[in-house]
Amino acid sequence: MLLTVSGPPGAGKSTTVATLAEAFGLEHISGGDIFRELAAERDMTAVEFNRLAEEDDQIDRDLDRRLRTIAVERDDVLLESRLAGWLAGDAADIRLWLDAPLDVRATRIADREDKSVETAREETRAREESEALRYHEYYNIDIGDHSIYDITLNTARWSEEDVPDILTAAVEAYDPVDDEGKFPVEGVRYDF
Repeated sequence: MLLTVSGPPGAGKSTTVATLAEAFGLEHISGGDIFRELAAERDMTAVEFNRLAEEDDQIDRDLDRRLRTIAVERDDVLLESRLAGWLAGDAADIRLWLDAPLDVRATRIADREDKSVETAREETRAREESEALRYHEYYNIDIGDHSIYDITLNTARWSEEDVPDILTAAVEAYDPVDDEGKFPVEGVRYDF
């Protein structure tokens, strides 16, 4: 099974995917972890590295190529990244989008990264705007288009423990025999 989990910063992806990966015996591969590792290798914060990625498109393209290759060539993987659903395309068995209001996400990020909510909000907003422009320019992806996802969930509405349970129940209930068709992923330029 190839399961993808996508969503903006602070939506609860990292908290949720560990439980999902364990529940289904999937290897968890995180685009965010890879991105942060690349930033740390250059002694930069994720925000600084994101700014560098605005100038050097090869940073995004290298990461996205790696994630696309994993999605197309491997099985028994949970792929987590902002673009995981788009990059996996039709290879994904189930594509999930997790989200929450910006103020909720900013509070989560502020707690996690020991910064003010205001700083987290502004950095998150700037990061999302930057990424949306790059995704559209590079791959013709509208990150705001959630039509390809099988499930979209506002994680602010349920507890941290309940969100993985809800998603696990949905994935467990999936039966390929009853599947009448997923939304196709069309118009993407996988130009790495």
